[in-house]
Amino acid sequence: MTDKSMEKLRSLLKTYEERTAKAGVDAGAGPGPEAGPGPGPEVKTIHDEGERRRRACGERLQKVVRPVLQAFMDELKNAGHEASIQDHTDSTDAYPSVALALTPRAPGGTALASVLTFRYDPRRGIAVSRDIKPSAMKARLVTASTDRIGTMKVDAVSAEWVGTKTLSFIEAVLKVN
Repeated sequence: MTDKSMEKLRSLLKTYEERTAKAGVDAGAGPGPEAGPGPGPEVKTIHDEGERRRRACGERLQKVVRPVLQAFMDELKNAGHEASIQDHTDSTDAYPSVALALTPRAPGGTALASVLTFRYDPRRGIAVSRDIKPSAMKARLVTASTDRIGTMKVDAVSAEWVGTKTLSFIEAVLKVN
């Protein structure tokens, strides 16, 4: 993650903290992929090629996406928010994915968890989706709507791209809460 991205994140967190403090509320803290089937004949099958691509994507998610999400998660936790990483890159029965779950520190501790997910899409590469949930205290109807915010070929995924998507997600979550 670049220094510029980290500085923008800190700025967003500071703005959020100031906004929640103005509301007169206490700003305390709120509550290697496994191998598929064994070796087979020399001829590659469609299944073997698909499995190879799935494993390559899982590795890319582990080596590029997860470290960036880890850096953002650490910074969010240092600012008093709840954050966690859900890593499903070693699952043999599903497409690999890595997700950042964020529950912003909120007045009264009633914020809901929002999730940013980087998931393997066999047709497009790595797809990014976000599910942003506003605070229940905002008196809005909370719906479960996930929107896709981008895709990238597996080999083209970079730490900068992941940082941009993650920063956009965090900004959106902090704005609705």
